[in-house]
Amino acid sequence: MLLVVTYSQAARTSLRNVCRTHEDCVVRRFGRAALFRATEFGAFLALRLREKHPDDVQVERTEPFNEFRDVPESVREAATAYECRENPNTAYAKFAVDAPHPSPATLKRREL
Repeated sequence: MLLVVTYSQAARTSLRNVCRTHEDCVVRRFGRAALFRATEFGAFLALRLREKHPDDVQVERTEPFNEFRDVPESVREAATAYECRENPNTAYAKFAVDAPHPSPATLKRREL
């Protein structure tokens, strides 16, 4: 997919118009950003917006997030265990102290 992010009112207006006109190419809209299908037409629309608003449109290529391929099992288990904790007010840092789960500092250091 292509992520198109706008940084000005004029660019947001153009993005909104493109999304309304070409709904079949839009995966999702987020106000000042949108996801376009990874087709040549999606790229055409994104590049057209960037050509019209060169300093106010950013285009990035994205790929779907696959938690089973992209995230270690220890992180998935930690997320599941944390959401199933007895006290919903316990912060993760405190929860992880006596548990076999990675600390917040460890999670912040590791790249996916």
